[in-house]
Amino acid sequence: MLNAALIAARVACFTLLLTGVAYPLLVTGLAQLLFSHQAGGSLVQDDRGRVAGSALIGQQFSRPAYFQPRPSAAGERGYDPTASGGSNLGPTSQKLRDRAISDSARLKKANPEAAAAVPAELLTASASGLDPHLSLAGALWQAPRVAKARRVAPERLEALVRSSLEGRDWGVLGEPRVNVLLLNLALDRQFGGP
Repeated sequence: MLNAALIAARVACFTLLLTGVAYPLLVTGLAQLLFSHQAGGSLVQDDRGRVAGSALIGQQFSRPAYFQPRPSAAGERGYDPTASGGSNLGPTSQKLRDRAISDSARLKKANPEAAAAVPAELLTASASGLDPHLSLAGALWQAPRVAKARRVAPERLEALVRSSLEGRDWGVLGEPRVNVLLLNLALDRQFGGP
């Protein structure tokens, strides 16, 4: 019996060291070596060298001179990277319907020059609640408001949005999209801060 317990303890210790120490260190080391930017959180710096955020995590922009991301259900006030998750509200949820109607009215009021219909992605949170991207249509819908707030010709702003368009991953995965943080930093670089 004692012999079996010693064997079990050795196997448990070996497994713990292998899977709890060696494997994580190996994977972390390879990630740092092969994908150091992504392994470090894909942090984005502004022109002054300060970290402005992560290219992988959505964040809130509320000023009219900036493009706004999708709504967030992550955390109490949204955009909380420690509370990533969707609202889990289904299409028949009255709470979801009320929030979408409220957000639609708020967006239409803030974007009076925009096209009639608010793009659905500006009314619905992503599964993680922290999606940093918008479709080209979602970004262009906000362009008149941003152009007016920055006193920039709408055509120049639209050209910047189109030049910020990211293609599909590996040419086939996902949809073409615009990273809101990178677009807003490009706005400040090209047209100065608001």
